[in-house]
Amino acid sequence: MKITDVITHQLSCDVETPFTSSRGWWYKTKGALVVEIVTDEGIIGWGDCYGPSAVAKSVVDTLLKPSVIGRDPFDVEVIWELLYNKVKDYGLTGMTISGISGVDIALWDIIGKATNKPIHKLIGGAFRTDLTAYATGLYFTDMNRLTETAVEEAIGYKEQGFPAVKMKIGLGSMKKDLARIAAVRDAVGPDLLLMVDANHCYNVPQAIAIGREMEKLGIHWFEEPVSPEDLDGYAEVTAALDMQVAGGENEFTKFSFREIIDRRAMDIVQPDVCAAGGITECKKIAALAQAHWIQCVPHAWGTAIGLTATMHFLASLPECPPCLVPQPPMLEYEQTHNPFREELGGDLFSHKKGVVKVPTGPGLGIEVNREILKRYKVA
Repeated sequence: MKITDVITHQLSCDVETPFTSSRGWWYKTKGALVVEIVTDEGIIGWGDCYGPSAVAKSVVDTLLKPSVIGRDPFDVEVIWELLYNKVKDYGLTGMTISGISGVDIALWDIIGKATNKPIHKLIGGAFRTDLTAYATGLYFTDMNRLTETAVEEAIGYKEQGFPAVKMKIGLGSMKKDLARIAAVRDAVGPDLLLMVDANHCYNVPQAIAIGREMEKLGIHWFEEPVSPEDLDGYAEVTAALDMQVAGGENEFTKFSFREIIDRRAMDIVQPDVCAAGGITECKKIAALAQAHWIQCVPHAWGTAIGLTATMHFLASLPECPPCLVPQPPMLEYEQTHNPFREELGGDLFSHKKGVVKVPTGPGLGIEVNREILKRYKVA
């Protein structure tokens, strides 16, 4: 089997309700870059790239595609190393690794379809076939009702049966952030797991100070407290707090995660399958984390393709640490409107009381709706 073509689909849509986080810019549109790899045996694989879609498209079309054409898709790790070594001399991380991630996911989809096996069977099997999902939401939407909308949204997720919710913080005032967190905690009760994501808006003293107050509210983890460039800061915050500190969605490849894990700068690492290097590389990142007894709970944002790839990856992760009543890694279930997820892959992702089934069909196990690709395609 040989690869005959690599086709990119750049997608864009309007967001029904614009939202923002501590980063300050409003999301009024959503974009995605879907990678389609075609073989001479008629088997097609699908991948998803994280980040600005126009940049990802340029990377895949001009930099990666020429090196992939004519290759055997079963040589998935050979191809990964070829592509990585092609770009690393130029310091091109981030978007180039995102492009490699999309190619890698598509190759695993092809291998699964060719062998009639779901991807998780090809990467070690499933430690779990049901994934506990947590709802990611509680962004800033109505600046005049920040606490009220957060409480209403959180109650809605609890009523849907989600056992865990992740909310955004970072209002430029510790007092305002803590009041909003406390209101949500009071509304959902003590048993629902509540996580907070600061999107790296604090410095170290601020993160430690608010972290100590959040510990009193029973927050499950504190995500991205400081800037990803400040690894010393991460280590300082993690050492200072009893609660779990999470991060890593802005990191790429095992090389970046190696230093994080070696220094125990985080309690939970969150590689994104569509950004950190695909399934091939994320399995290695997870192995590094397991060797240090650090849990791997991947970040997930994007299309039905990316979410499904994350589900297969999650299914293949062992308990860390193994114990009588383990805490399995949860699936991030982002809640803002996303037709690239809900419409592109059908109703496969419907949850029942916060539980999502791991797909069992060949490859990714989804059928990509080409009509949706046409509807939202911009290039």
